[in-house]
This record gives sequence, structure tokens and C-alpha cells, in this order.
Amino acid sequence: MGGLKNYVLSIAGFDPSGGAGVLADVKTFESHSVTGMSVVTALTFQNDAEFEAVKWMKQEEILQQYDVLNRRFKFSVIKIGLIENLEVLGAIVTHLRASAPHCLIVWDPILKASAGFTFHENMDRFRLFQILKSITLVTPNTDEAKLLTGKENEMQAAEELVKYCAVLLKGGHSAEQLGTDYLFVQDKMERLTPFGLEVSPKHGSGCVLSSAIAAQLAKGENMLNACLQAKKYTEQFLSSNSTLIGTHYA
Repeated sequence: MGGLKNYVLSIAGFDPSGGAGVLADVKTFESHSVTGMSVVTALTFQNDAEFEAVKWMKQEEILQQYDVLNRRFKFSVIKIGLIENLEVLGAIVTHLRASAPHCLIVWDPILKASAGFTFHENMDRFRLFQILKSITLVTPNTDEAKLLTGKENEMQAAEELVKYCAVLLKGGHSAEQLGTDYLFVQDKMERLTPFGLEVSPKHGSGCVLSSAIAAQLAKGENMLNACLQAKKYTEQFLSSNSTLIGTHYA
């Protein structure tokens, strides 16, 4: 079946447009020459510009999907995307830690769809911080970081989150330094500036970035290099065409 680092898993929603969710994640994994697999947490009724509804998978259904895969394939990195609530997230993370204690977990905290649909409004922050202790990296944008922590400033929010796990604060929504990301790991902070490509908005860009990081980590890159290479890949994705659905390149 190959080596441990060949397999990367996405636990996320199914977006029928293919721009976000597990379809986008697996496209990204395969573009990085790792074998991508997926567990579906929700079915979304959407296209690249409109979001109508979501149908959540039951917690036991999510875990059953994972268990079947885990019996045959061992994942070195698991990316988590759209999740119904903190209770389900906590159950998934606890299950992963019990069955694959050494895997790296990257969580892209999707709180609002790019088409405008809000998934989570109330946040039990004590519960959240306990879950983060078992996560390797969380990748919020500026708005998500503030919502997760209740802080009014995104940098202060990231400094709060890094008490529990590594944080990549994405700058795609930043009013001051658009496209500049910040990686917080323990007591260090690295500034990741854009590579300078001419980009246009894309549906699912956050999914692509977090999945590219997961793939790079699976290939053995350290956290900083994984984030840098993933940022470069995502910029290429954003510059691939002028539509909302980007093109993935190997």
C-alpha cells in the first residue's frame, strides 16, 4: 500500500461545484503527488456563487466513513474543513487521536461560506481551546480569528490561539495588508508576503491553501516551508483564470 506519507485525508463537506470542500481538497492533494481520500461531513446545495442549504452527516456516519478507510490506509496528515459544531469537531479529533495518535491535524475553521451563508455564530471558547490542544495547525482568516477568540484585533486573536496550537493567520480578507499571512508557532511569528502574481477571487481558496499545507507536511516539509509552498501554490491557483473556479496544476 505504500509508505505512511503517501496518504492524506480530508474530512469536510461535499460542494457539488468542486470549488471547495472534499473535491477541491483531493484535487489539491493529487496535484502535490500525494494520494488524497475523503470523509464527507455535509452535503451542500450550492454553486460557486450561491449557497442555498446544507445537510449535515450524523457524527456516527462521519466516524464510520473514517474507520473503514483507516483500517486499510494510514494517514500521516488529516485536514478538517466544514463541521457542524464544536461537539462534532471534538468527537472527530478525539477519535483521530485515539486511532492515529501521531497524525498531524490541520483545521480550516469555516465559519461562513464565501457565498454568504453563516455556519457558526455562537462559540463555546473554553471547549474550543480544549480541542485546539489536539490540533497541529489552525488556518483562520482575519474575521474567523476574531470570531474564534472574541478579540477585536486579528493579531491579538492569533496570539491567543497559538497558546494551544500553531496558527496561520490568512491575510486574504485583511484591509491593511491584503495577501500577507502570519505563521505563529509557539513564541515565534513569521510574515509570509505574497509572491506577486496577478490574482482574482476564487471560490474555495481557503480549502485549497489548507489542503496544500497538509500535502506539504505529508511530504516531510516543516511547518514554515509547508506554509510557504502552499501559499505559492494557492497564488498560482488564484491566478489560473478569471472565473470563480480555479484550475489546479501539478
